[in-house]
Amino acid sequence: MALAMAVMSGNAQNNVAEEVAWVVGDEPIFKSEIEEQYMQMQYERTNITGNPYCVIPERIAIEKLFLHQAKIDSIDIPESMVVQQAERRLNFFINNLGSKEKVEEYFRKTMPELREQTMSMVRDQATIQEVQNNLTKGVKPTPSDIRKYFNSLPVDSLPYVPLQVEVQIVSINPVIPQQEIDEVKARLRDYANKVNNGESEFSTLAILYSEDGSSVYGGEIGFMGKTDLFPEYANVAFNLNDTKKVSKIVETDAGFHIIQLIEKRGDRVNTRHILLRPKVSDKDLTDAITRLDSIKSKIDQGKVTFEEAALYVSQDKDSKLNKGIMTNEKTMSPKFEMADLNPEIGKVVDKMEVGDVSEPFVMMNPKTNREMVAIVKLTRRIEGHKAELAEDYQLIKGMYENSQRQKIIADWIKEKQKKTYVRIEEGWRNCEFQYEWGK
Repeated sequence: MALAMAVMSGNAQNNVAEEVAWVVGDEPIFKSEIEEQYMQMQYERTNITGNPYCVIPERIAIEKLFLHQAKIDSIDIPESMVVQQAERRLNFFINNLGSKEKVEEYFRKTMPELREQTMSMVRDQATIQEVQNNLTKGVKPTPSDIRKYFNSLPVDSLPYVPLQVEVQIVSINPVIPQQEIDEVKARLRDYANKVNNGESEFSTLAILYSEDGSSVYGGEIGFMGKTDLFPEYANVAFNLNDTKKVSKIVETDAGFHIIQLIEKRGDRVNTRHILLRPKVSDKDLTDAITRLDSIKSKIDQGKVTFEEAALYVSQDKDSKLNKGIMTNEKTMSPKFEMADLNPEIGKVVDKMEVGDVSEPFVMMNPKTNREMVAIVKLTRRIEGHKAELAEDYQLIKGMYENSQRQKIIADWIKEKQKKTYVRIEEGWRNCEFQYEWGK
C-alpha cells in the first residue's frame, strides 16, 4: 500500500483554522494532512527513517512539484483505473480491520469520505508515476554501460543473491466427476431459490457456505471493472439489474458461482457471490498419481525425456510448450528464490539434487485452487553468492537502470525547486531535509 493519504477538508475540528506547515507554489500543506499520513504509515508499519514531521512534509512537497508538472504536461489518469484501485485499497482496510464500521472508527471518517480521499490519493500517485516515467523513459542501457557500472561498484556493496533454483514441471488436473459437478450446481440452485423466494439473505448464505475468501464479508467483493473479473463472471455481473434477484450459475476457472448485484457505477460493478468448488475424487487423484509414476519410470529409464513428457502429457498451459520450464512471474526468468516457489513445490525441491525427478505429489493448483498431481525436475541450483555480472546480469541491469532513474529524478527535483516558491513555517524548519528548501 502507498503512503499518501490526501487531506480531505479545509475545515478543522471545532471550526478552528487548520495549521499550515508548508506552502509549495500556491498550495498549502496542512498539519492535519501530515498527521493523516503518519497515522496510515503507522497502521501499515511502514519504516520511517528520520523524524516523521520532517520526512512526511518533505515527501508531500516533492509530490506537489510532480503534480504541478503533470498539469503542465496535461497528464490525465483514467477515472476507471482510479476507482478500481481505490476500491481495492478500501477492501484491504476492511479485510484487516474487520468491518466498514471499524475502518470508519479508525480513520474517523465516513466510508464516502474515505472513498473520495483514497481516490484522490490513487489519482495523485498514478499521476506522479506517469511524470517520473516520462522523465526516465530515455534510460536504455547498453551492455557496455552495465559492465562499466558493475566494475565501478565496490565489492562490499554488491548485493547478496540468495539460493536460486530452476525447475521443470509436468502436471495433471484430474477430471472432476460429473456427479460432483451436478451436486454442486444443485446446492447453488437451492441457495438461489431461497434468496429469490425471500427465505434467506444472500449474504448470510455466503458467510455459511461460500468457499471464497469474500465469504466473511457476505460474499461482497467490492467495485470491479470487467478486466478485474473472470470473463464469464463479468459477462453475467454486468448484465444484472435487479439487486433482489440471483444470477444463473456461472462457471469460471475458480469453480461455480451464483451472483447478486449490489450496485453499478459506470464501468464498475459491486457484487456478492457464493463460490463452490467441485472436489476431485480420491480415485481420480490415485489414477493421476499412477499415470505420472509410470511417466517418471520411463524418464528414469531413458525411454522418454522430461521435456517430451511436458509437451505430450502436462496440462500446465504456462510451461508445457516451454519444455516444462517454470517461469518466475516476478522476474520473468526461470530462476526462483525458494520463497518465490509454490510452497508445495518448494518443499519437494528442497530435498532434491540437480537432475533428480521427484515422485508424483498432490498440490493445489494456484489458479483454480483445485487439487492437481505433479512431478518436478530440479535442473539447476545456484548457491547463494555475491552478485556476479555473468550470472546475475538482469539483476545488475535493474540496479543500473534504477540508479540512473533516481539520478534523473533527483536532478529534476533540484531544478524544479529553483523555479518554485516554497515557504516552511516556523516550527517546521528545524530538520535535516533530503533536499535544500529555500536556503
